[in-house]
Amino acid sequence: MKHGIRTKLALACVMLLGTAGAAQAATVVTDWNDEALEAIRTTKPGPTVVARALAITNTAMYDAWAAYDAKANGTQLGGELRRPSNERNNANRRKAMSFAAYRVLVDLFPTRQAQFDAEMSLLGYDPADTTGNTATPQGIGNVAAAAVIEFRHTDGSNQLGDLHPGAYSDYTGYQPVNTPTQIVNIARWQPLSVPDGNGGFTIQKFFTPHWANVKPFALTTYNQFPVKTPAPAGSFEFWRQSIEVLGYSATLTDRTKTIAEWWADGPGSELPPGTWVLFAKDISNRDHHNLSQDVKMHFAMTNAMFDASISVWGYKRQFDYARPVSAIHALFNNRPIVAWKGENLGTGVILGQNWRPYQAATVVTPPFAEYMSGHSTFSSAAAEVLKLYTGSDVFNGSATIAAGSSAVEPGRVPAKDLTLRWSTFTAAADEAGISRLYGGIHFRDGNVEGLKLGRKIGAQAYALSSKYFNGTAGN
Repeated sequence: MKHGIRTKLALACVMLLGTAGAAQAATVVTDWNDEALEAIRTTKPGPTVVARALAITNTAMYDAWAAYDAKANGTQLGGELRRPSNERNNANRRKAMSFAAYRVLVDLFPTRQAQFDAEMSLLGYDPADTTGNTATPQGIGNVAAAAVIEFRHTDGSNQLGDLHPGAYSDYTGYQPVNTPTQIVNIARWQPLSVPDGNGGFTIQKFFTPHWANVKPFALTTYNQFPVKTPAPAGSFEFWRQSIEVLGYSATLTDRTKTIAEWWADGPGSELPPGTWVLFAKDISNRDHHNLSQDVKMHFAMTNAMFDASISVWGYKRQFDYARPVSAIHALFNNRPIVAWKGENLGTGVILGQNWRPYQAATVVTPPFAEYMSGHSTFSSAAAEVLKLYTGSDVFNGSATIAAGSSAVEPGRVPAKDLTLRWSTFTAAADEAGISRLYGGIHFRDGNVEGLKLGRKIGAQAYALSSKYFNGTAGN
């Protein structure tokens, strides 16, 4: 299933770059990314796992493609798989890349194998062909994928659950300082008791607090790029940034509500890394990419977001910083505040402990620490790569959200069809960042510092990718 038109969090009628309703040009790169995104929407992994899965998928395709390029090196086998010039045609590339994508996706999303089998059949390939004969394109794809899979099985993500029971489970022994009912330290993360949608509640558990240990792409360590320390508890700045979040809550409009929700990427969506993969597909269509251009752009961008996940989650674990909902409940307990009162209730005076972010009741706030913003860092890293790859910051993207399609306030928000527009990649990243303040999910510093960090990570990932492209990396 291809996704020129998409639905996010029940926000229908979404259009990017004016292409909704029209057939989009596609390469096998965007085909397999569509398959990955569909698996993500179905299985609902968290953002770190999504970023890793997209990077692995595009790395496997890139490594298979590199075998049919005169100078590019793969990430795992360098130039060992390079085929002679008479075999360097798009038919061989597409086949090799499809086998590579198929193998890693089955490894990443085994419950979705039937979906991937169907895509292989549609492309005319036999997924049962497991040959390792690198004189054939299917052999190239299988071998390239096997090398990537072997490397990533021991990358510290705990995909196999061999470091601790449960895929991607924590093996570092993280324990929160606070409980759902008691705040010991107001500046530290508090797991919440969140409605499960079935009349019960679930206690949040910090998602992948071990992610700083995952082997990155271009990063040296999660904290290679230092960030400032967030505002300490009891400081004027901690109070000021909490007041600022309340200010956004009290002045929500149709547009800011829609921005908050469109970018929120709660359960059932492809999350920020997937959103930028969708943007990349539209850039591919806009610029009429050939196969080689597409595989390079997606390889660089998804690995930048993967590195962003490692850095951001490393800092989340390091600072273990409070979310606005916990800070506001504590700072304004039994004190009147002006804010959004809840679904369809508008703005008014409530007690501080009753404040809610503008999110679905089953989301409330993400199950991991605040500092810093994943949305901001993922988005600015991706935007930086797209800007560098295309040679321009110009995006001219848009999304039209249907009236009444909100998941938070269905039937009411937006009051009429509303279009979000981004003239540049940077503008899209900035909106992704500020959306988290509109939604009450992040403080200003978490956004601003995340945007700065993402740009650095994106530039570094693009520089290393370029070295793979010209054969000076991977030797």
